Amino acid sequence: MNIAINPIGKISTPYPEKFAIPRQPGLVKSANGIIYFEKEFNDPNYLRGLEKFSHLWLLFHFHKTAEQGFKPLVRPPRLGGNNKQGVFASRSTFRPNGIGMSVVEFDSIHHHNNQLSLTVNGVDLIDGTPILDIKPYVPYADNINQASSEVAQYAPESMTVEFSTEAKAKITKIEHTYPNLKTLIQEVLSQDPRPAYHKTTEPEKIYGLSLYDLNIQWRVSNQINTVITVQQK
Repeated sequence: MNIAINPIGKISTPYPEKFAIPRQPGLVKSANGIIYFEKEFNDPNYLRGLEKFSHLWLLFHFHKTAEQGFKPLVRPPRLGGNNKQGVFASRSTFRPNGIGMSVVEFDSIHHHNNQLSLTVNGVDLIDGTPILDIKPYVPYADNINQASSEVAQYAPESMTVEFSTEAKAKITKIEHTYPNLKTLIQEVLSQDPRPAYHKTTEPEKIYGLSLYDLNIQWRVSNQINTVITVQQK
């Protein structure tokens, strides 16, 4: 049996590439996403009452990795990137149907120039991700206090983030175009986006990541991430 699913919209986020996207939603609270609805769903009635909920579930398609296929075993980053685990016991992007889900914070609804949009906070989705469905987060049912996990039971420890004089000056110069840019960079780097194997084998290496159309370079030393430069591409 084949099931046809049509995206209801696409989300615009600060993440143009997979590298540096937080591994779970809500870890980078200043990462805003704007969902622009397709013509068929471009009606405010679809979102009526949504403002009564503080958080929402987004169901989406891993469109960037879908063509790479899937395997029964994957290497979750929280296991060091080497140990294998069943794909259904992970949140890997390489899944049989390429469906992901994230809980995000509701921000606002807009309807301008005949375009309906929904702004949410704390996203972990790559820019342009197709959104398949939106559901309200219901605390009494979705928050299970006694739930447990032997893997990824606790949030990863945050790293200290510092900025060079050059980076601070650049952020100040462009902050009118990129609101909360410094906070966004700080929250992203505090999650230590480096590959797991680099954390012990690549000291003092200079890394780069993209946010919006910016290239951010940083160095890790003594468990401190220092932003060296912020450049527009």
